[in-house]
Amino acid sequence: MTYLHTWGENRVYFHREGERPLVSMPASWTNIVPEDPVVVLGAGRAVYRVQDLIELAELIKGLARKEASSVKEIAS
Repeated sequence: MTYLHTWGENRVYFHREGERPLVSMPASWTNIVPEDPVVVLGAGRAVYRVQDLIELAELIKGLARKEASSVKEIAS
């Protein structure tokens, strides 16, 4: 088994019996690469709650409407 950076990504190469004796796959598909520390620390939790994101979207929509209504058209 070999671990190389080829084709723009880290890949694992290994020998297999049959038609294609040398096979490769992205290293991220294996356990040869340690897990990303952010993924480990997150432990499946999301940074934001869905309700918080909905409230933020509503706030942004309200600000956009307020800004649009305060713009006055200048007639030439």
